Amino acid sequence: MKKDDGEIQAKTGGKKRRKPSPGTILKKTDVRWIIRIVLFSVAMSAILTLLSAEALENAGYILAFTVLAAFILLGILFDIIGVAVTAADEKPFHSMAAHKQPGAIESLRLIRNAEKVSSFCNDVVGDIAGIISGTTAAIIVTKLQHDLATQNIAISLAVSGAVSGLMIGGKALGKTAAINNSTNIVYFAGRVTRFFTHWGD
Repeated sequence: MKKDDGEIQAKTGGKKRRKPSPGTILKKTDVRWIIRIVLFSVAMSAILTLLSAEALENAGYILAFTVLAAFILLGILFDIIGVAVTAADEKPFHSMAAHKQPGAIESLRLIRNAEKVSSFCNDVVGDIAGIISGTTAAIIVTKLQHDLATQNIAISLAVSGAVSGLMIGGKALGKTAAINNSTNIVYFAGRVTRFFTHWGD
């Protein structure tokens, strides 16, 4: 093993991403991770849904559509990161880490924990963004029906269809971009992670 590779593995915990062997069952750490992530998802979904419903109840259309767009974009962005982490190769980051480029070590950690990172980005953040988007869309529909003095179901179908189309279409385009540009995207995520983990250093 080269010296640089040894130093990098020491900094990243000496772990490499490995494929599970056939017949491997869930470890205790995996079970604990699943339980924590489920509880976190339920709690965050409930809290954010309640807060968004309260905040947007008397809000105008501009604020409501801004919140809706923000959560749609958030869901698409984290979906891109989740896909990129699973598609990225470690090799470019070994060279970056050897040259002490900021964010390279963090990028390697993301890749070596791809399963958890992908689960958090695609499932947790993605599902929460979808729930909040749905709640916000329902509030917008209610406002439109009230202001137009109608209960026409076409309004609900149009808004929900537009939200679903934007979310699904955005994620489809994002997946293609994530696979084709996985190195750049993971490195960006690594630098952002470094910024927050070294805040105040």
